[in-house]
This record gives sequence, C-alpha cells and structure tokens, in this order.
Amino acid sequence: MVITHHGGQCFKVTLGDLTLVFDPISKKGSLPAVRFGADLALVTRNHPDMNGIEEVSFGGKEPFVINGPGEYEHSGVTVQGFLTKSEYGLAKGEEVAMNTVYAVSLEGMTLVHLGAMNDPMLSQEAREAIDEIDVLFLPVGGDGVLDAAKAAKLAVTLEPRIIIPMHWSGMGEPKALEAYLKEESGEAQKVDKLTLKKKDTTEKDGTIIVITP
Repeated sequence: MVITHHGGQCFKVTLGDLTLVFDPISKKGSLPAVRFGADLALVTRNHPDMNGIEEVSFGGKEPFVINGPGEYEHSGVTVQGFLTKSEYGLAKGEEVAMNTVYAVSLEGMTLVHLGAMNDPMLSQEAREAIDEIDVLFLPVGGDGVLDAAKAAKLAVTLEPRIIIPMHWSGMGEPKALEAYLKEESGEAQKVDKLTLKKKDTTEKDGTIIVITP
C-alpha cells in the first residue's frame, strides 16, 4: 500500500492496480484540483474542496463513489461510513453540515478518515464498529474542523497505530500543523509518500507521520 497526499484532506491510496482516493479536490475548490484515475472515491463532505469526483474519472477509470453513511464493498475493499458533523465551508445561513467518517478495510489493515469532522468525539455506533485503527487521517486545522487540541485528545481515545495529520496544507488555520505537533510533543516523521504493510503498523503506537503534498 502506498499513500500520497494531494493537499487538504485528499489522499490517494494505491494497492497494485487498485486506486482509492479520499476527498478528491474539484476544479471549483480553493486548492489545486487533482487529476488521476481512481477505482473508489470516498467523499466526506459535499464541498468542492472534498468532492471532485469528475477529476478522478480519468485514464479509463470511472470510480465507484461513496458519499455518505452506510456499508459498502467494492473490489475487495470494505467501507463503513458514519455520520458526524462539520462546520467547514458553510453556506450562508447554514449552521452545520453533514460529514462522513469512513473506516476502510483492505490488505488486513483498517484506515479511518475523519473528513472535515468537528465533533470532539465519535458516535457510539462508530466506536463499537471500529476496532483497531492502523492508520488515522486526522483533521488538525481548525476553521470548521477539529483544531490542534481537540484533534490530539480524540487521537488519544482512538489509539491508532499511525496518525496522519490533514487539513493543514492549503486549508486550515495558519501553522495548524505546528500547533498540533506541539500538542503531541513535537515528534513526527516527514515523508513524501508512505509505503505500508500490515507488519509495519504492528510496530507502531500512535506514531505521527506527516505526508507532504
């Protein structure tokens, strides 16, 4: 499994010929749009910064789209979506928006992407359904999502093996990543891409890995 970061909350996960993308960025978004083909596309928040499905229909690939709570299975990948709330990019008159947290099972690992979540706690349903988290994609930017302090507290309760901070590159409050790392005592690995196998995660215990876009 290879994980790359494309800014904001967008991550591409590749396993051989299979490509999965979280929160692809649209041409109408505030960040540079992505442009690659995906087999699965997971959208946490219906906002141009996180819902660019048309940008990952490319190279002969038409993604299977998941954009809300429920249980899904496609190409050997199992996905569970859980409803949470967000205050990111609200339209005029909106007080809160729907956000979906995804738990993805593949290659014997569980990846959890929290999206633009601003709830300081996961629902009881989600906590009961999600057992061990190998990789947690954690928003840390504030500005409608979890800020550094709330993100750090939530990560402690979820006990992931690996934490990948997001919502700090191209969005979020200034120096959000630095603020989050300070909450976590400043220790983190920085990589251009993350290559993982199940055996790699068993040796980790809350390790923070920053993937630079």
